[in-house]
Amino acid sequence: MSTETQSANALGKAIPVFRVNSVNAAIDYYTGILGFRLDWGNGGFFASVSRDKSTIFLSEGDQGHPGAWVWIGVNDAAALEAEFRAKGARIRHPPTNYPWAYEMQVEDLDGNVLRFGSDTLKEEPYGEWLDMDGRLWPPSGTETR
Repeated sequence: MSTETQSANALGKAIPVFRVNSVNAAIDYYTGILGFRLDWGNGGFFASVSRDKSTIFLSEGDQGHPGAWVWIGVNDAAALEAEFRAKGARIRHPPTNYPWAYEMQVEDLDGNVLRFGSDTLKEEPYGEWLDMDGRLWPPSGTETR
């Protein structure tokens, strides 16, 4: 636990746990395509990968259900999309402007979705949302920020 904790009931950093079919295949995708590094757990049933301040646990065949989602704040979603596309990442939905962020969806090998979002684009209309079933929802309004 961090020494920055102010009280006994303060919360620490949240780390999502993604269920995967193969930890080794997931490690390869996260490190080779998404630019994460392996923290620990090569060759077993559980591993930790991280990039900058974000950490994800990978659990082979256990702890949850495939298709989990996580939101990760980034400096520039468009630049990250370019990096991911160049490496062959599975872009589920390209960067789109929303009231909460300029956000894209990236899928891993097991259908888990990473939502990467940067600041909303001011004076730009909001786009369609892609839900978990692959349906596009119309923008919540035509207003811009």
